[in-house]
Amino acid sequence: MAKHSTLPTLPTLPTLPTLPTLPDRPRIGLLGTGPWAARTHAPALAAHEGSVFHGVWGRRPEAAAELAAAHGTRAYDDLDALLDACDAVALALPPDVQAPLAARAARAGCHLLLDKPLATTVEAAREVTEAVEETGVASIVFCTLRFAPETARWIEEQRATGGWYVAEARWLGSLYAPGADSPYAASPWRREKGGLWDVGPHVLSVLVPILGDVTRVRAAKGPDDTHHLVLGHATGASSTATLTLSAPPAAAGASLTLHGTAGSATLPPWDGARPAYTEAISALLAAARTGVPHPCDAHFALRLTELLTEAETRATAP
Repeated sequence: MAKHSTLPTLPTLPTLPTLPTLPDRPRIGLLGTGPWAARTHAPALAAHEGSVFHGVWGRRPEAAAELAAAHGTRAYDDLDALLDACDAVALALPPDVQAPLAARAARAGCHLLLDKPLATTVEAAREVTEAVEETGVASIVFCTLRFAPETARWIEEQRATGGWYVAEARWLGSLYAPGADSPYAASPWRREKGGLWDVGPHVLSVLVPILGDVTRVRAAKGPDDTHHLVLGHATGASSTATLTLSAPPAAAGASLTLHGTAGSATLPPWDGARPAYTEAISALLAAARTGVPHPCDAHFALRLTELLTEAETRATAP
């Protein structure tokens, strides 16, 4: 008798849970009550025509109540109750507070509008991406220049142009300069991690989509919290970046210039964070509805954390 071969049984792949269809105006909750939440997140969420600002949770209940009242929504004392009531959440929290709460929110079925940096350890950032993969929720990390209309268009134009050879970037903040009075200067994580982690994501969010992923990192310390980076990219181009929060006010400013076969191109100015945040809200809702991940998502945020960790390590190596 002829022998019949038996094909091996393939393992059953896990299926992602089916998320509820988004309503016409999804409910978005806000986690965080600090200056960044009050100045950018809450006003943009309250004014967004395609969603409902459904509530605020914070580690200080009195601050959550005040922020919620200012924008006509309600405060939640119970985080899980807010997550259960919302389709998505925006996070305006220190990175190492943000990461575990973002993973918790994703596992509760909430789409994620994250802040940068996602976390200051690779392990914490990876926990968020794993939760996103497990649940199938959409995610966006808010890197201002990727969503500000002026700079977002410029990034796409330069990516399409190609042929870039080198790039030079400087982001000189004066948050900690003598006499500075920014409310963000009171942030413990910014004081500890400095410009590398605070403004570094902005610069990388422009360089990477245009020049390709970073393949080599060199870093050196400058005065105060200043870091100098030399990066190699997948396209063969190289870039340099100087990052600080301690520059003299007269020297403060941000610039980024590309040089290549098309000549030179300089990043244009942009109209603040709030219009960009409005675009990020819309991008999250689009990703949630279509199931198509946005390129500036939790996985990109993880990559930023990996690169910043490597730069920090190299800058402090003997």
